[in-house]
Amino acid sequence: MTFWNRRKPLDSVMVRHADSALQPTLGWPHLIGLGVGGIVGTGIYTLTGVGAGLAGPAVILSFVVAGLVCACAALAYTEMATMMPMAGSAYTYSYVALGELLAWIVGWTLILEYTVVCSAVAVGWSGYVAGFIQAADWVFPQALLAGPHAGGMTNLPAIVISLAVAGLLAVGTRESATVNLILVIMKLVALATFIALALPAFDAGNFEPFAPYGYGATEVNGTRQGMMAAAAVIFFAFYGFDAVSTAAEEARNPARDLKIGIVGSMLVCTLLYMVVAAAALGSAHYRALADSSEPLAMVMRNLNHPLAATLIGGAAVLALPTVIMAFMYGQSRVFFVMARDGLLPQRLSAIHPRFGTPFLMTLVTGLIVATIAGFLPLKEIAELANAGTLVAFIAVAICMLVMRVRAPDQPRTFRTPLPWIIGPLGMAGCAYLFVSLPFATLWRFFAWNVLGLLVYLLYARRRSLAHAETEL
Repeated sequence: MTFWNRRKPLDSVMVRHADSALQPTLGWPHLIGLGVGGIVGTGIYTLTGVGAGLAGPAVILSFVVAGLVCACAALAYTEMATMMPMAGSAYTYSYVALGELLAWIVGWTLILEYTVVCSAVAVGWSGYVAGFIQAADWVFPQALLAGPHAGGMTNLPAIVISLAVAGLLAVGTRESATVNLILVIMKLVALATFIALALPAFDAGNFEPFAPYGYGATEVNGTRQGMMAAAAVIFFAFYGFDAVSTAAEEARNPARDLKIGIVGSMLVCTLLYMVVAAAALGSAHYRALADSSEPLAMVMRNLNHPLAATLIGGAAVLALPTVIMAFMYGQSRVFFVMARDGLLPQRLSAIHPRFGTPFLMTLVTGLIVATIAGFLPLKEIAELANAGTLVAFIAVAICMLVMRVRAPDQPRTFRTPLPWIIGPLGMAGCAYLFVSLPFATLWRFFAWNVLGLLVYLLYARRRSLAHAETEL
């Protein structure tokens, strides 16, 4: 069997090896907390402003488009996760349905997605920390509050939070999930407070003109603008449910818990995003939102609610790390499974005897995230993460359809409704958002995958366990 169509048998994916199996310690509250924690984060606290700068008030429609595309992907993810309740997410599904080469490309793409998302959220979190420090009149070197792109030396708060989350994940999965759930509740309370205070100040005049940059994606001075261009960027605000699928091996009751975690978190968060975006745009001009690194807190200050602004900023400081936690968790699990398959050094798949986590891989992830967050700007990071996510979503939709043909009688505790409509719609939507990204982002993404292909051909292909079994 040649390496490009070397596939894992479905039965082999379900085998748990005692020396490298993750422990099932998570219930559905932990999983829905992981999903909501991953979805409701930088997208609503900071990318609302970024999207408003690209689309104006039409950013509300950008949220709708991104949400619909994610809903199609979420349904495909739910079917595949309950069918193969093991770690690895889209990488594992692709290995079974599409073969080792494509699985490697998807896994390499997931590494980009999760690592870069963590970095982007760390940068967004740092913006709130800087605002909090300045509001409190604390003395702190400005050069350490921003990376070189913003006139500083390094983004120290982003580095610190990345390493702190990595340390927490390294010492315990269930403990990390419990902390995550508590912080998610705090975050939802803060957003409910924002809605209650902002809606009374709603002014329909702030929605004129509604789409100042049009409804498509037009390149203006090197920047893609328009409603679809904003959708391609704030698409970043919606994903996070895919991190739930990486926890499949650690779910106590995968058939029930994964459905609740993935679908439930998407439904809750989509409604919340719509209301928060409408409240923010109705109470402040979109240009003011675009110019602020902390748009929700800025709205509260402009409405003479300084205490609420402080509380919302404080909630972001405390709760945005839940997004870092969700995606760093997902990245470490994808890395772990790739190492367990032999495509990466197998020592990275070692489980810590005391903590029961992929300890070394989690710490390595934290160091990579901290380095990126310390020196790169939020918008460019978010766009690059979106490219990786869109490709992964397309792969999962393809895997769902392939397995419907290849294994039609395989038990499925969740079946995507109208799969031959939902699947192609999800793929088409993701493909359109992908080409709506800036050209520079697409070139960086393809460069990353060329590097990944070289790593596979020169290293991973000969060291995979599937290759060893073929040789035998």
